[in-house]
Amino acid sequence: MMSSEQESRPSAGALVDGRDGARSETGPSGVAGGARSETGPSSVAGGARSETGPSDETGPSDETGPSGETGLSGAAGPRGDGRAWRGRVQFVALAAVASAVAVVFVLPLLWMATVSLRPVGLPPPRSVEWWPSDPQWGNYVEIFRLLPMSRYLLNSLAVVAVSVPLTLLTASLAGFGLAQLKDPWRSRLLMLTVFLLMVPPSAVWLFRYQMLSWTGLLTTLWSLILPAIAGGSPLLVLLFYWTFRRMPAEMIEAARLEGADALITWRRLAMPMAKPTTAASIVLSFALFWNDFTNPVLYLYRPQTYTLPIGVQILKQMDATNWPLLMAGATFMTLPVVLLFLALQPLFLSDKSIHALLEKG
Repeated sequence: MMSSEQESRPSAGALVDGRDGARSETGPSGVAGGARSETGPSSVAGGARSETGPSDETGPSDETGPSGETGLSGAAGPRGDGRAWRGRVQFVALAAVASAVAVVFVLPLLWMATVSLRPVGLPPPRSVEWWPSDPQWGNYVEIFRLLPMSRYLLNSLAVVAVSVPLTLLTASLAGFGLAQLKDPWRSRLLMLTVFLLMVPPSAVWLFRYQMLSWTGLLTTLWSLILPAIAGGSPLLVLLFYWTFRRMPAEMIEAARLEGADALITWRRLAMPMAKPTTAASIVLSFALFWNDFTNPVLYLYRPQTYTLPIGVQILKQMDATNWPLLMAGATFMTLPVVLLFLALQPLFLSDKSIHALLEKG
């Protein structure tokens, strides 16, 4: 009887352990010291039972793999390497496409310069010739001997020296004013500008001739400069409009609260932020007036007012088969446009542009 009662009665140590709330067992988890650590919704540790909710449960991020790194960090390494690899591939692909496009545009210029250095009277080469064996630099001197190219050069420089700044002024002012207008007038003027862009230049030749004849400006260089008052081309107005439309409205409102009028806002705030558009407009307007051939033919009658395009045309009429001299004249007329484009390259990547400010937030 005593032995059976003793077996059915719990021991004092068990009662003490029960009052302490901890079982003195070492489970499969391998936790010793009289406390069993259970993983799950409840956890018993330190002699007191504390129930943990779902937030205390360890997730996949606490599981360690064979390398000893957590699950998320172990997966982030290959994912980050994959992104970097894709970025490098994308950069190489874009560089290859840009190089191919550049080659398409540069090869004609290289061919023109190469042919201009061939001996006088030779036809263009039938095969690819990257550089002549005996370059004839005297071909450029010869075109100045045959024609007064220096006079034509001065006339062209005078036209672009006045036309380009005037075009930049009128086009930027028109674009800024168009961007600040409210609907419906802004939409109406925008549609009118697009419509003017589709009008062919030949539609205004007769009207412009009559106006120049009435004002006495016919046969003068002003007949080539006056179109700059209208912005040169509606395309330049649209370029500035699209640029100024991207300006944050808060900046314009802040300038107005500071007491700045429209001209000060345009000069001190809008134009410094539109440097890439300004550079593009300078290059486009320079090429427009520098390469203009039709207007000098229509409005200039005196040889002392001829420009470089007229001089190259006269050179062709003198000997249409003398390719080295023709290419020398074409290279001489193309070189200023290329140099201007290269000189304005830093403005295309200006840090103060609207695009750069928007990218920086």
